[in-house]
Amino acid sequence: MGRTVGQRVITVDVNGSGEFRSVQAAVDSVKENNTENVLIKISAGYYIEKVVVPVTKPYITFQGAGRDVTFIEWHDRASDRGPNGQQLRTYRTASVTVFASYFSARNISFKLFRVEHSTSTNARNARVASGGISHIRGQGILSGCGFYGAQDTLCDDAGRHYFKECYIEGSIDFIFGNGRSMYKDCELHSIATRFGSIAAQDRKSPDEKTGFAFIRCRVTGTGPLYVGRAMGQYSRIVYSYTYFSDLVAHGGWDDWDHVSNKNKTVFFGVYKCWGPGAAKVRGVSWARELDYETAHKFLAKSFVNGRHWIAPSDA
Repeated sequence: MGRTVGQRVITVDVNGSGEFRSVQAAVDSVKENNTENVLIKISAGYYIEKVVVPVTKPYITFQGAGRDVTFIEWHDRASDRGPNGQQLRTYRTASVTVFASYFSARNISFKLFRVEHSTSTNARNARVASGGISHIRGQGILSGCGFYGAQDTLCDDAGRHYFKECYIEGSIDFIFGNGRSMYKDCELHSIATRFGSIAAQDRKSPDEKTGFAFIRCRVTGTGPLYVGRAMGQYSRIVYSYTYFSDLVAHGGWDDWDHVSNKNKTVFFGVYKCWGPGAAKVRGVSWARELDYETAHKFLAKSFVNGRHWIAPSDA
């Protein structure tokens, strides 16, 4: 599908000063099989709605007035039942779900309105709620955004994504999935009460190019906290130049089920990380301290094939 030159601007204001009062109404107004850039400007306010961007509507950008003043919120739980009577489960609870490629968002927050905390260390069997955003199937750029939830805040499940200067808050596996993603200059804030975990990455094969690369991030909040968990047999997570406050759990990392010998197949790495919790990130033999040659692929935009779709102004 070719893309036309030009940009359409749509305004949204919950108080009625824009073309639409709801974000979903603005998305619905975009024509099927869209080929132009569409900027949806969302005024400050709380938009209590569940938003879906379908696969037929690529090239859409959500632009808020600031992540501290513009929120899209919803209140689904994994145990809630949908119209068909079946439980929603984690992947259908997000406040915003994006199936389209070339999506971007700036200066806006995505929030689970009714946050419930889980104290279980087995997140596979205790999915409580997913907030934030999920399923950006193609390339996606999110800059200056906020993601608020508890367990499973941000579903980074498929596609290539670039997060810059975002705030991501949660408790257990609050970034999870099998995306191929780079997080740069982000704050990862834990609200865990017993045990928590930041990232659960689901790479299933050594041939997959997926993984999470965290660069110049800050890990803050409450703990104890695992920095990564092996959701997939070949889970891949790397932290570089990242600050860890003193909340990292003993051992730093978790192999998910303790029976699959994932410690022999995962790729967990750190490169020049610092802070009072950094020593614990190097606390197990299967989380390696990388040299520059090994770490470099996780530092460059080429990790997400970003040279052609991440503009210099976004990097």
